[in-house]
Amino acid sequence: MSTNFEKHFQEDVDNLNLEQLRDVLINKSGSTKLANRFRALFNLKCYAEDFNNKKKADTAVHYISLGFDNEPSELLKHEVAYVLGQTKNLTACPSLRKTMLDPTQQCMVRHEAAEALGALNDNDSIPYLKKCMKEDPEESVRQTCELAISRIEWQHSETAKKEVLQDSLYSSIDPAPPLDLSQNYDIEHLKSMLNDNSLPLFIRYRAMFRLRDIGTDEACFALASGFDDDSALFKHEIAYVFGQIGNPVIVPNLIEVLNREKEAPMVRHEAAEALGAIATDDVLPILKDHLQDDEDVVRESAIVALDMYDYENSNDLEYAPS
Repeated sequence: MSTNFEKHFQEDVDNLNLEQLRDVLINKSGSTKLANRFRALFNLKCYAEDFNNKKKADTAVHYISLGFDNEPSELLKHEVAYVLGQTKNLTACPSLRKTMLDPTQQCMVRHEAAEALGALNDNDSIPYLKKCMKEDPEESVRQTCELAISRIEWQHSETAKKEVLQDSLYSSIDPAPPLDLSQNYDIEHLKSMLNDNSLPLFIRYRAMFRLRDIGTDEACFALASGFDDDSALFKHEIAYVFGQIGNPVIVPNLIEVLNREKEAPMVRHEAAEALGAIATDDVLPILKDHLQDDEDVVRESAIVALDMYDYENSNDLEYAPS
């Protein structure tokens, strides 16, 4: 979910207290719209990362974690894991470890739980990540564990203390830091690193986030070359990055990815959300078309993307039933 998405969904939900936000998130009434559940989730996040009131922060983490329980929406559970990873609150770790190692959870949810543990920089989670990396049947989850371990090890290394990183324009804690600014890579070199399958995935991600921070049209087209990669995880992260950058030049590429019939749902879902964040006029009919998508997670992503489009353009939309 892009920075713009997060800002949108952090808008106050009618001044609800923690328990009321919890009830909206878990859909206690049975009739709460998905977009409003997202708003409750990101409002709870604001409490969960407020360490001036640790008791309330930990309560918010507990309430967010309830979103994993008996929840049919893969998209919402994936977003619950993402949010927990962004809180900087280590109280979230046990719930994330349990979710990551739970074979009954969908692949996209397990992947996001692993990524969240990396974002939390939790050394104690490395044995769990190694177990998951060895045993999970899905490549995208195993690759996520590899990245999370690399991120945690980098964060605790002497190298990390010496590197010069660009101040990020974005609020997210990413799966990898951008490449060191002292290495003066041009865009072609970064593109080459991005697409070099002989390099560790962590290095390729670092090239990806360096290109994101450059953010020019040329950098965006270099990033788009990664949509030809075999890894669903890699392609999904590129789509996520485009949602952050918000450069309309890349809309045709995202539409092409969203429309790929045989593309992994985790990639198509992220392309849909990125289109909602960019919110140009040509995005609207595409997102409406995917309200009837065969994949639940893509269909639900179209719903929240249209909510974002509405927010960006102040238009009234009729949402088709999901």
